[in-house]
Amino acid sequence: MNQPAANVTGRENLIAQLRELLGERVSTSASVLEQHGRGESWHPSQPPDAVCFARSTDEVAAIVRLCAASATPIVAYGTGTSLEGQVQAVNGGICIDLSQMDEVLEVNAEDLDCRVQAGVTRRALNRYLRDTGLFFPVDPGADTSIGGMTATRASGTNAVRYGTMRENVLGLTVVTASGEVIRTGTRARKSAAGYDLTRLFVGSEGTLGIITEVCLRLYGLAETISAAIVNFPDIRSAAEATMQTIQLGIPVARIELVETGYIEAINAYSKTDYPELDTLFLEFHGTPDAVAEQVRLVEEISRDFGATGFRWAEREEDRQRLWRARHDAYYAGLAVRPGSRGYVTDVCVPISRLAECIAETQADVAAAGVFAPIIGHVGDGNFHATIFIDPDDEAEFEKALGLDKRMVERALAMGGTCTGEHGIGIGKLKHMRREHGDGAVELMRTIKQALDPQNIMNPGKVIDC
Repeated sequence: MNQPAANVTGRENLIAQLRELLGERVSTSASVLEQHGRGESWHPSQPPDAVCFARSTDEVAAIVRLCAASATPIVAYGTGTSLEGQVQAVNGGICIDLSQMDEVLEVNAEDLDCRVQAGVTRRALNRYLRDTGLFFPVDPGADTSIGGMTATRASGTNAVRYGTMRENVLGLTVVTASGEVIRTGTRARKSAAGYDLTRLFVGSEGTLGIITEVCLRLYGLAETISAAIVNFPDIRSAAEATMQTIQLGIPVARIELVETGYIEAINAYSKTDYPELDTLFLEFHGTPDAVAEQVRLVEEISRDFGATGFRWAEREEDRQRLWRARHDAYYAGLAVRPGSRGYVTDVCVPISRLAECIAETQADVAAAGVFAPIIGHVGDGNFHATIFIDPDDEAEFEKALGLDKRMVERALAMGGTCTGEHGIGIGKLKHMRREHGDGAVELMRTIKQALDPQNIMNPGKVIDC
């Protein structure tokens, strides 16, 4: 739909003002706009009118004030790895790219915390920390920005032991919808001082404000780390072994389920030779004796469920190779169907219902006749069936929609959620009322309207304003 002439003129004037502020760091290049109008998933590109490359909190605040004066939509952008359409500019407007805000501002080794700008990526942070004996554990797979991970309440492979971004963010610097800069939280490990504004912004997907700095918990590197892959006769056995491991309180650091279809794709894409069976990828952290005991217990549990073919990786380069293969699964799936896009589901259920939920989903996938292998952070009940579809095939898309809807209904009936870690964006907006009910969604709407009365902060995401 064409924009009204007055609106177009207003945007042109705004872009001219932004160029006065940032100079060449404002782009209207078609390729740059296209890049910033989509994430990694199937959602069609919806580019902004201009992209601003900010380098400081003050610059972000100045950009927001200019946009607020003309009620122009704003979308924050980190690395573009979102899976639910969080970076799509559904109403056009200005994209603020935070990737050049990439400084580690302070590390407090004695207190196990640090403060970083939003554009710092998790791998860059851990490279910076390498000589301190500390690390940041949240690992969603892609080399995502800390700001984006905070905005989507990301988790990933280490969450079973170290928690998600919700547990690991101590405080934030946020630019509000009016362009004011606020700071939430402190470096103290607990506080009872007023509303928990930090948790309000963690997971808000840029709809309440733009996160520009993040204070994070850090952890000491384990004395001993051991990783393994374990093969199972079927996916239910792997899930049941996971359930028993968690219920017995064995402190595994990572426990990832990878279905046979994904293992086949990984072998072809990453040039690995893993047995093409339903597989658990595991990692153990601790002292040598503690790791040995964890390994022994998990081996016993796994063998009780028919596991075979334990393959260990203790050298760092071997562990890195193993986890890189696991993290490449999405791209391996895309390579199976060149030109396809991934429709990524993301349900999470109580651990006691995990095996049942996965088995029913696997049967549903088979009945639908689609290529949708299952993978998941099963230690906390979270798994994904990634449906690889031809974006131009309407029939395939309808199958994906139906499968996703049934997965969400199944998860909610089991006391779970429609998204364990990817967030809502535009992709899961349709599930919000089913999960939370009208009253809770209306309360979220009230919060949104109070903090962003013009609805300029990433409009069209999280709640249906």
